[in-house]
Amino acid sequence: MNDTTTEPGLSSDVTEVRAQKLAKLRDMVAEVYPARFHRTMTSDEFAAKYSDIEPDTLTGDIITVAGRVYSSRNSGMFMDIHDASGKVQICSHKDTTPQQARDLLPLIDLGDIIGVTGEVRRTKRGELTVNAHEITMLTKSLLPMPEKWHGLSDIELRYRKRHLDIMANEESKLRFQQRSKIVSGIRHFMEDEGFMEIETPMLHSVYGGATAEPFKTHHNTLKLDMYLRIAPELYLKRALVSGLTDKVFEVNRNFRNEGVSTRHNPEFTMLECYWAYADYEDIMGLVERLFESLALSIHGTSEFMYGETEMSFKGPFKRIAMPDAVLEATGIDFRAIATDEEARTAAKAAGFDVEDDWTWGECLAFIFEEKVEATLIQPAHVTHFPKDISPFAKEVPGEPRLVERFETYCNAWELGNAFSELNDPEEQRKRMIEQLEQAHARGEMEKQLDEEFLDAIDQGMPPAGGLGIGVDRLIMLLTNAPSIRDVILFPARKARSE
Repeated sequence: MNDTTTEPGLSSDVTEVRAQKLAKLRDMVAEVYPARFHRTMTSDEFAAKYSDIEPDTLTGDIITVAGRVYSSRNSGMFMDIHDASGKVQICSHKDTTPQQARDLLPLIDLGDIIGVTGEVRRTKRGELTVNAHEITMLTKSLLPMPEKWHGLSDIELRYRKRHLDIMANEESKLRFQQRSKIVSGIRHFMEDEGFMEIETPMLHSVYGGATAEPFKTHHNTLKLDMYLRIAPELYLKRALVSGLTDKVFEVNRNFRNEGVSTRHNPEFTMLECYWAYADYEDIMGLVERLFESLALSIHGTSEFMYGETEMSFKGPFKRIAMPDAVLEATGIDFRAIATDEEARTAAKAAGFDVEDDWTWGECLAFIFEEKVEATLIQPAHVTHFPKDISPFAKEVPGEPRLVERFETYCNAWELGNAFSELNDPEEQRKRMIEQLEQAHARGEMEKQLDEEFLDAIDQGMPPAGGLGIGVDRLIMLLTNAPSIRDVILFPARKARSE
């Protein structure tokens, strides 16, 4: 068992040796790849049950364990096998292990999966161990393991061959276990808050609910071009119209045919919800309760480290209106600026490169992105967005250029986006037509008006608060991951270059 490599490949000498061992195993045992194997205990159950055993103790208990061979010492006399929950040390000594079982040892390589039945003991050095009575070959691995202590040095290989990354890196394994716990925690939290989860289509004949480039496909039977979902919003709102529930949510996969970066993946996970008879202030409280509950679940406290920064998900979060944030950062008071032209003039005078056709709201949002976003390290709700860039939110009373919308920021990232939802059907149609005209002007000629959604809104949607949260970014923060590709098990990748 001496074929560990830093980065596994298809080296002919290594694979040939393993192939030869496989041939010998086929002659020695009935089945090298059996259909099933009954184990009586997982590694974590093993460690918990025998935690109080004193050193140099034989228990007399016979158990059966199984796992992948990660290390071998003394010509296989001692092996560590790992399952999903941890490791078990196996001892195959001539005084306790029959010759038939020991004959298998020279044919077992790192990466093979074996089953072991034997007696539980704790060694003189204090290591919980199974003295092997029987060894069963369950899977012969034809490729070498990644070198355990250094992991995979090629970052792209880690993403392309995630199974090897998880074998070699405990950090990666833990992170994806935590991801599962976080997604499950989101569902439990929402259900405890009284929300009902529904499922909406991933294939849309008309795409909408966000401004994004879709992936396009074609349904052969229906002879219909279709699009992968960019957002579930318009279907979730139709459920709200129906009266099925007053609180609806979906943990959903969305697809946007756009760039890839440390914070963007074409396929990503969102939490989206709508709460009848609530507004964006209610949603702020919901976000704060959700974030704190997830931090407590993963870390046992609302404070945790991201890189070198201690984050706190203890509510209430800071709240600041976008015009106030820009005024504080730049001295430009957008509330005192009356026209689009004056906004552009003020922005240019302050050194911002704005376009000549930008509106008051576009100038405000641009300066916010340039001067304020990077300062929002601790969680904060930025409220009072310009109506120009928020076509589906209700106006702030007394400030018709602003709407009841907020985005939640942390580590200078946008994590969530929420509105007091527009439910005036005439105003909704007007804004969606304006949005459609803007899309066509940008060359998005396939963009269509969603008449089925507008028909539903004509039926009457109750006042509601709506929310979308980028689950992958939230997981990045909670698991201290530097890139979104570190929290997506199988991220989008470039085509492999041969």
